[in-house]
Amino acid sequence: MLVGAGDIALCGAPGAELTARLLDGIDGVVFTSGDNAYMNGTAEEFQRCYDPTWGRHRARTRPAPGNHDYGSPGAAPYFAYFGANAGEPGRGYYAYRLASWHVIVLNSEIDAGPGSAQVQWLRAELNARPSACTLAIWHRPLFTSGVNGSNPDMQTLWRVLYEANAEVVVHGHDHQYERFAPQDPDGRPDPTRGLRQFTVGTGGVPLYRLQPHVLNSEVLASAHGVIVFRLGPGSYQWEFMPAEGSTFRDSGSGVCH
Repeated sequence: MLVGAGDIALCGAPGAELTARLLDGIDGVVFTSGDNAYMNGTAEEFQRCYDPTWGRHRARTRPAPGNHDYGSPGAAPYFAYFGANAGEPGRGYYAYRLASWHVIVLNSEIDAGPGSAQVQWLRAELNARPSACTLAIWHRPLFTSGVNGSNPDMQTLWRVLYEANAEVVVHGHDHQYERFAPQDPDGRPDPTRGLRQFTVGTGGVPLYRLQPHVLNSEVLASAHGVIVFRLGPGSYQWEFMPAEGSTFRDSGSGVCH
């Protein structure tokens, strides 16, 4: 079980407590897809906004950083708060095994270009520990129907994962839920090898007004909640679980490449 969301804790907003209550009843590893503590990822915001809510699951959380976490220089309070669970301080990218799955956490807030240290690490990690099933998490999405717009500087990360036959990518940044059909790094439908993207910026901060769907977007919703992945040998299931006050749900399954 892998469960989580991004865009989580803002003091004075009730959403993070509502989604934390969902986590209270779900076993497994908790992930975050960035923007953990608003507005600037300060030590005070982590203690006052994040810690009373999602912080009660800190011991089992494997986070990713977002642009609001980098509102503090070098995202230092983020790395201090999560400690070893956030990987090597200053990098923000790391990997771990979850059952038979290879889970890779990346950092969209540092250089992710073709010659970057992060991309070189990603290639080496995929080559050194090949897996039948791979899922990657980072903050800013390559594709989105959200108001922030797509992020073409993330294409190299996507392409490296696509070439390694990864299955799923998970993001935050836009405060909405969105699921895409499997596609290639250029946004072309690819039901055979394509990555399935989920944007889950629904962890607690105020939600965005929805915009029209972009190409290959299958589901788009404005609802607080978390996504649960059930990662099996050679397959996966997903379920979006809404927080109190919302009825939206989404679920489905896929097989590993």
